[in-house]
Amino acid sequence: MIRAFLLSLGQLGDRRILGVLAKSLAVTLLLFVALAAALALGARALVRDGFHWGGGVGDLAAAAAVIATVGLGWLLFRAVAIAVTGIFADEVVAAVEARHYPAALAGARPVPFARGVAMGIGSAGRVVAVNLMLAPVYLLLLATGVGTAIAFFLVNGWLLGRDLGDMVAARHLPADAMRDWRRTTGGGRMLLGLAGTALLLVPLVNLIAPVLGAAMATHWFHERRGG
Repeated sequence: MIRAFLLSLGQLGDRRILGVLAKSLAVTLLLFVALAAALALGARALVRDGFHWGGGVGDLAAAAAVIATVGLGWLLFRAVAIAVTGIFADEVVAAVEARHYPAALAGARPVPFARGVAMGIGSAGRVVAVNLMLAPVYLLLLATGVGTAIAFFLVNGWLLGRDLGDMVAARHLPADAMRDWRRTTGGGRMLLGLAGTALLLVPLVNLIAPVLGAAMATHWFHERRGG
């Protein structure tokens, strides 16, 4: 995993990878801006039309909605960023394969844009659903001091390992073979996901972590298959 990280870090300057990074960050930002605008307009309309409060109360409600979006952004950034990166991940994987695994690139099947979108939406949905389902467990573990943080880290590492692994495997394995592949690669994908989750927790580094994670997953996948 250390070799995969160092190789991926060394290729961050690749024009194709920088392009994906720029697109991913732009789309992620636009999604959060759209969410903030929708919540602000909704809050203002609710105060004005639902409660019939005038004056500056509507503006205060809109401002509160924007602040709430910032808080949601911190919580949802991982889900949204990985989902968006997943849409463009095929370009990252192809760039890494072109430099390090040309033989594998020759036999790869590019992931159609529609499938990339479906995988991205599925990724975000799993993150939100699983973490909401485990929210009572997280609350119970608050009494242990660090239990919640450890559980959250492990759960999201597991989820991220699946997402990153699928970004690469989808280019080389048919859908039915991917199910068998997931069953036999759980440990490695968990380590990959934990590494990616750790990167997502570091300020500023978290902005490039999804793209870096996709590159690392490419190295991990091909090293496991013998290059």
